[in-house]
Amino acid sequence: MEWNVSPEIFRIGPIALRWYSLMFILSFLLGYYLVRKMFLAEKKPEQYMDALFLYMFGGTIIGARLGHCLFYDPVYYLTHPLEIFAVWQGGLASHGATIGIIIAVYLFSQKRKETPFLWTLDRVAIVVALAGFFIRLGNLFNSEIVGAPTTVPWAFIFPRYEQDPVPRHPAQLYEAIAYLLVFIFLFLLYRRTQANTRHGLIVGIFLVLVFGFRFFVEFFKEVQESWEASLPLDMGQLLSIPAVLLGLYLIKTAKPPVVQKSTPTGKRKKAGA
Repeated sequence: MEWNVSPEIFRIGPIALRWYSLMFILSFLLGYYLVRKMFLAEKKPEQYMDALFLYMFGGTIIGARLGHCLFYDPVYYLTHPLEIFAVWQGGLASHGATIGIIIAVYLFSQKRKETPFLWTLDRVAIVVALAGFFIRLGNLFNSEIVGAPTTVPWAFIFPRYEQDPVPRHPAQLYEAIAYLLVFIFLFLLYRRTQANTRHGLIVGIFLVLVFGFRFFVEFFKEVQESWEASLPLDMGQLLSIPAVLLGLYLIKTAKPPVVQKSTPTGKRKKAGA
């Protein structure tokens, strides 16, 4: 199959709406909507949502950009530091975005005791999986992050990728489908447990499933930088290993939420206190 779809939806003069931008916007809008529903269902302050959105947006962009610059081409960007700010030129890394989101949620939760760090991160992880689905669709429309050459019958030809006529794995679709399935699984798990979900469990499962699959799918992708070809594992795989290990740790140490129990005198105390 030849994939020669334009990355632009339409253009008016110098202004163009691109599929990648649309997917990025959709991921944030749907993420805001879903997390807000979770906040309302669990009686958390709705007014926190705007602040969380800003923290998430900033953490995602800053983390993704710094991740690309420092993980994939540190020599160039450290010698041309102003280029780090040129986000419009492209170059965002999902591992960096993950780190940025974790830091952003931590900072957000420090001054808001009603939404503890791991509680918030669990809810955010669900929508981040959905965002991964949209972002990989955006990569597909951009004909970027292509797969390795293959002869499988569902191979794609990406003529916009360096005018390359070689059939390749549609690695963007592999990841998009996987992340959509992860989102569905995590969302159903949340719906089943909601307030009783052990803190850290959902984000732990997210890290294991998403980055476990990321490690696997890298075997079917072209390396993003030429220097990665000399490594036994590419950068995406090397960065996925600690993410999976962190996920396993969070699953193992996930703790049930603290509940309040009434004492015989009518006072309330923390369970297990």
